[in-house]
Amino acid sequence: MSAGVLILTGATASGKTALGLSIGRALGAEIVSMDSRQVYRGMPIGTAAPTAAERALVPHHLIGFLDPHERYSAARFVVDALAAIDAIHARGKRALIVGGTGFYLRALCGDTTLAPERDDAIRARLAREIRLHPTEVLADWLRALEPRRTSIPLDPYRLTRALEIALLAASGATPSQSEPLPSLRSRGIAYQKIQLAIDPALLAARIEERVDRMLADGLIAEAERVGEDALAADAVGYSDVFAYRRGEASERELRLLLARATRRYAKRQATWFRSEPDLTVIGNADEALALARTFPSWM
Repeated sequence: MSAGVLILTGATASGKTALGLSIGRALGAEIVSMDSRQVYRGMPIGTAAPTAAERALVPHHLIGFLDPHERYSAARFVVDALAAIDAIHARGKRALIVGGTGFYLRALCGDTTLAPERDDAIRARLAREIRLHPTEVLADWLRALEPRRTSIPLDPYRLTRALEIALLAASGATPSQSEPLPSLRSRGIAYQKIQLAIDPALLAARIEERVDRMLADGLIAEAERVGEDALAADAVGYSDVFAYRRGEASERELRLLLARATRRYAKRQATWFRSEPDLTVIGNADEALALARTFPSWM
């Protein structure tokens, strides 16, 4: 049995980041982010990613390493997270997973089945095509497959990867590499899942405070830098910023829209967690630390 991992999840703005830092500092852990948007570079405000100062206190992984125009998935997250966990354990440290993306949590634990997002036959074909044709030809092919796509990557790797995903989606074919992805369960890694759940009125107040802080810290400028065409621009609140920039909302309306979008996201997360298996609900840092200290596989 490998060393275990502790998983801390919960709704947005519930205080997961601060609690993760407290556990990490108290028990000498490294944090692996479990957030589908914090993986992207240049979006720390809109995704409420840990700050540089916070990352200096406790080592973090899977934060800000991906271009906002690149697609990320639960399948890729599982591979990346397990690699990070292995590296942490190899250093003799504890691994703490922190984040609120419910599907990533389920995939990582092995409670849902994911096939690898790759097909060796398609990949070999595209490798031949990129050698035979200029990138503009493959770009036109991608546009034909995904006419709503507004940004076409022109470097060979990203272009062929986007084509591979598009061709798999268009065909509905099962990838030839059909072995299921590994998970904590299949790897024999013990885990303890904790959900931080706070009073709804307190969560609503924290969401209001977060929206004010994001706007003050430069959310509008950040969204403009990322661009409306980026795949990551579907992060909560970005569409409201773009509507504001088009003149479709006032500053006051933007604040209300951002708070509403964040509340709705938190509600969707809470609904998801109600069906999450083996989830221990706690309400504060003391309860979390007590659980961490009594999880034998983590010590």
